[in-house]
Amino acid sequence: MAFSNRTSRYLKDGLQLYSQSQGYYCLAPATACRFASGLSKGDKRVRDQPKSKKKTRTEFINQSLKDAQQFSLCDAMRYIRAFEVGRTPTSSKYDLAVRLRTPKNGPTVRNRLRLPHAVDTSTRVCVICPPDSPLAKQAIAAGAILVGEEMVFSAVKEGRIEFDRCVCHIDSAQKLNQAQLGRILGPRGLMPSTKLGTITKDITGTVKNMVGGSEYREKLGVVRCAVGQLGFTPEEMQRNVRAFVGGIKKDIVTLSDRISKEIHEVVSSVALQLTALILTGGTRS
Repeated sequence: MAFSNRTSRYLKDGLQLYSQSQGYYCLAPATACRFASGLSKGDKRVRDQPKSKKKTRTEFINQSLKDAQQFSLCDAMRYIRAFEVGRTPTSSKYDLAVRLRTPKNGPTVRNRLRLPHAVDTSTRVCVICPPDSPLAKQAIAAGAILVGEEMVFSAVKEGRIEFDRCVCHIDSAQKLNQAQLGRILGPRGLMPSTKLGTITKDITGTVKNMVGGSEYREKLGVVRCAVGQLGFTPEEMQRNVRAFVGGIKKDIVTLSDRISKEIHEVVSSVALQLTALILTGGTRS
């Protein structure tokens, strides 16, 4: 393709012109893309510059309660019961979610308590102790469904785990460790330990607390626990709510030397349902 003198002149200025039968066409030259620093994208100095780090949150996000609609305990129970019309009083459970103002990293709230009015009495408890000892009789009288040592160990190894909680007497802890059941019971949260209070001398008291007791644990800054059944009266719910919130406050005081935690809000709902109402802290409207 032949170019005219005019075309050559424009080429000196950095433009690309070519001739066709209808005239001249001009294409602007491609310019290198540059950043605010004045360096092009392919420049080695750009790759060597340190990248800015994003700031990460150290605490969980808690919404302001200034404009949130809040309900008394009786009003919340009335609304929740309206959503659960037709259900048996023992089929659905009142859940209480306590949101905390707490850092993301650090120790969490975790404990077990026996509410004044038991919510779930179907917990199956296994006690590891000598089967023919007085401890076994005490455990059965307290509500345990399975008592023994070697019989329990063999059943667990065969995959027959027919209990929801496991307690071990302190004298049988060595046999429990020799049985090597941690790989089976550990992932299920059933392995007895001194930290959780499931390796103990007081078998009777521990079993009674488990049968009808409630376990709660902080997850993502929220502590959840079932505190009642649909058939509970407001007075029974009030006692359970006070016991649960009081237990959390005691746990927070225990952790105060290691981490700062405060209660932000308390939400009542029904297990496995979408109904959730923020409580004011009062009982009646």
